[in-house]
Amino acid sequence: AGLITNPTGILSNLTPTYAALSERLNLVALFSPEHGVRGDAEAGADIDYYVDSRTKLPVFSTYGPAKDAAFEAMKKLDCLFFDIQDIGSRYYTYQYTMAKAMNVAAEAGIPFVVLDRPPVIACEAQGNILNPRFSSFVGKYATAARTGLTIGEFARYINSTEGINCTLAVAPCSGVDRDMFYDQYALPFVPPSPNLTSAECALIYVGTCLFEGTNVSEGRGTAKPFEQFGAPWLRAEALIEKLNSLPHPGCVYRETFFTPSSSKHARQLCAGVQIHVTDRESFRPFEMGVRLVCAIREQNPEFEFLSGGDFISKLFGSDEIIQRDFNCEEYIKGLDAPLAEYKKKIEPYFMY
Repeated sequence: AGLITNPTGILSNLTPTYAALSERLNLVALFSPEHGVRGDAEAGADIDYYVDSRTKLPVFSTYGPAKDAAFEAMKKLDCLFFDIQDIGSRYYTYQYTMAKAMNVAAEAGIPFVVLDRPPVIACEAQGNILNPRFSSFVGKYATAARTGLTIGEFARYINSTEGINCTLAVAPCSGVDRDMFYDQYALPFVPPSPNLTSAECALIYVGTCLFEGTNVSEGRGTAKPFEQFGAPWLRAEALIEKLNSLPHPGCVYRETFFTPSSSKHARQLCAGVQIHVTDRESFRPFEMGVRLVCAIREQNPEFEFLSGGDFISKLFGSDEIIQRDFNCEEYIKGLDAPLAEYKKKIEPYFMY
């Protein structure tokens, strides 16, 4: 058997899943997504095939130039396991690594087993639904920005609705409540990737990840990635005044200054805003993110969409946000009906 995993693939006593599986079956290969099996690769770093020093198992990277060889290697197995903590956001790439592996398993006629994990952010679907014309590795299917699904439920949903039809088994977790956040369980939290440091960070990320498609720092290279954002030219005081005049349930904004050690505006002092969540239930991170982008664009002539708006369109799941005549509040009002339809569609795949 093979296992697709990363540092989040652990039991509640911190035993790595690969160690537990090795005791029960013949584990012959590990597969790693972005950041590697041990989380020692930076975002976007290419990882090649190597032999893991501890397990002596071959490790194939499903991310970067070596990915084709990894998916080819999967076809030679008798069974494929997946154990990675997802965060419940459409932009997050691990779920699409899983989807690709499910397609490979279907093609090879081998069973695919997902070891489900508790949600990091409560399973409440929110935000817009991706337009399939903008399908990419940061948003592949017509799901909501906050998917409202655990990783196992997501597998069940796409296996059926996307016609993957692999032989799928999902091992459920015990004691999961879809309205709970990960930090409400008595479980150790392992950051799913270097810049997602807590459940709060993952919740805010649903909105502030949109900054990745702009010249605004999303806080990478600081102690609070995604929870704060800024730029050397940002008019933070005016921005907060504007944001406070708009609906902002469940959060408050604070002016802050930071100097990123890496990524955008590295080693430059940035004026910024930190988002403090005051009520997780009423907080609507995607809507907040859309308002942030629109307000910054309106107030700061220095603001730009990167690569002509191509990347933010993929994240956003549509190119509407880059249009000059985009009406933020009208757009947000129009989210409810498609979201209600999406919620009905995903409900048959719930496991909790």
